[in-house]
Amino acid sequence: MSTGLIALLDDVVGLTKVAAASLDDAAGQAARAGAKAAGVVVDDAAVTPRYVVGFTADRELPIIGKIALGSLKNKLVLLLPAALVLSLVAPWAITPLLMLGGAFLCYEGAEKIYEAAWPHAAHHRHGGEVTAAQQTTRQFEDTKVSSAIKTDLILSAEIMAITLSTVAAETSSFWMQALILGVVGTGITVAVYGAVALIVKADDAGVSLAQNDRPVSSLFGLRRLATGVPSGADWTLRPLTQGLGRGLVYGMPVFLKLLSLVGTAAMLWVGGGIIIHGLEGYGLSQIGHAVQDAAAAVGQAMPAGAAVVEWLVAAAVAGLVGLMLGAMLIPLVHHVAMPIFVALRR
Repeated sequence: MSTGLIALLDDVVGLTKVAAASLDDAAGQAARAGAKAAGVVVDDAAVTPRYVVGFTADRELPIIGKIALGSLKNKLVLLLPAALVLSLVAPWAITPLLMLGGAFLCYEGAEKIYEAAWPHAAHHRHGGEVTAAQQTTRQFEDTKVSSAIKTDLILSAEIMAITLSTVAAETSSFWMQALILGVVGTGITVAVYGAVALIVKADDAGVSLAQNDRPVSSLFGLRRLATGVPSGADWTLRPLTQGLGRGLVYGMPVFLKLLSLVGTAAMLWVGGGIIIHGLEGYGLSQIGHAVQDAAAAVGQAMPAGAAVVEWLVAAAVAGLVGLMLGAMLIPLVHHVAMPIFVALRR
């Protein structure tokens, strides 16, 4: 074998190692960026199931599929190019935009708490809205899907902004930023809407299990059977599967409420954290230092689980900051921003 060929093979091996290292680096950065967007992801998963309420079971998954495709379009076609252009042309604008998004998260979280304590749905209803009774089934479905995709655009913008802020601090490579933004956007969309599909169909699966007296023979409802006598295995397993089915039917409404609560808390925690870190970037580090000092003090008092305790304290304080900021924004949005928006639409 010639030395030239050996050198070429050595170069190929070297390039392969570099590519593998780059992919590992991209995967690590994508994971870190995705973790920082966890609050928005949980809220997205908590919000989306309400858009399939009122439809027959056979339309639930197609509607979720349409929303998922719209979400991918939001992230990959609209927001990813905009984020890359912003990173190239005006990187200084990333932090202000991220803080603006954080303030929006704080408002949304505080608004949900306010709505739960003092229902005020009339604030969000404006003249000219078309009710479901005035629409055909297809129009109603299209309206729901369109509304969900518009809501997703806001949440997706937050996800991409958080991802961009993380990636821009770790790499200046345009293609690496594009790759990580694409991986995070696609991965989060698949994870969120896959989870939403499971959540939405869980009660249907529960009903099927609860009514199935031949779970083994029917492969847990996957195979249709003619009327017959349950086997010994069916008799043995039936109490377990029917109990599981009833648990899913009765438990899913509770689970959705808990998911909504977690989503609200996550929005306040993430939004408050974004504001605190953003202020540190502009030299206003007092709040951030106070949070760190409080978390460290509590962690020292409980050394057995210091790391977990410090994280919980920091998240709780960030959530309180987010709640206070969101509470201050509620009257501003209701009495200033929304009237202006309504006036501009006329």
